[in-house]
Amino acid sequence: MSKISAPLPSSITPFSVISQIARRIRIVPLVVLLISTVPAWFVTEAIAPQVVRAYTARVDLAIDRQSDENYETVLRRAEAAARAAAQRSFDQDILVTDVSIIVSVQNHGAIAPVLTLEVSRPQWRSRPDAQNWSTYFKTARSLLLFENSSKPVPAASNPSTPK
Repeated sequence: MSKISAPLPSSITPFSVISQIARRIRIVPLVVLLISTVPAWFVTEAIAPQVVRAYTARVDLAIDRQSDENYETVLRRAEAAARAAAQRSFDQDILVTDVSIIVSVQNHGAIAPVLTLEVSRPQWRSRPDAQNWSTYFKTARSLLLFENSSKPVPAASNPSTPK
């Protein structure tokens, strides 16, 4: 047999004050949650902003050797062209963070890269010097046939006449 007991009168009595406090307790966290999300978003964006879509500008330049130029003069022109291209790349697009430039020279049909310039925007801003950030190709002089033109051509010898 089960015993049925009647509830005590103290537990049936409604406490209007307690129920009003309970409703407020449920509403307060919801309001705090809704109000705090916007400032929390601003703080998150200030500390860790979204990733910017930055990129590297790549430029290939080709210059021709002029008839009166030696290798050092061509190299200085290549450096000047690389410097101008780097500055132009940074000036044209603010999203460019790095520049990579390859300068090739053409000499009597032979084409070879003579230098590559790779620099970031902060590095270029601190020192805009092409010689500082360039890498030179050592074999370019021989590939462009400058060694052959710099050597003196031996004079043709006259064969001795028979006696």
